[in-house]
Amino acid sequence: MADISDRFRQVTMTFGYMEDPNVPRGLALCRKLGWKFDIMSTSFLVSRRSLRLAAHSVMPSWQSRLFILLARNSAAATDYFHIPAGRVVEIGTQVNI
Repeated sequence: MADISDRFRQVTMTFGYMEDPNVPRGLALCRKLGWKFDIMSTSFLVSRRSLRLAAHSVMPSWQSRLFILLARNSAAATDYFHIPAGRVVEIGTQVNI
């Protein structure tokens, strides 16, 4: 945990392989250390990758399409980390496969 400014803090949480990564529960531990904040006024930054089919690829076309389909059907980061969806800022990039 680090205070970057009066209104901005950085918290690093580590979860094990078999643990359920629950960010609100982790932030509740920060309250026990004396940090005061409201989870519904807290912003969360999440990255997002949009996969696109490249014009020329090393993989066969069917493998690329299957990989993109599976990636689109994966769980959203907000669900995985139990973050309130209305408090998320997504920063994205497009990746050609």
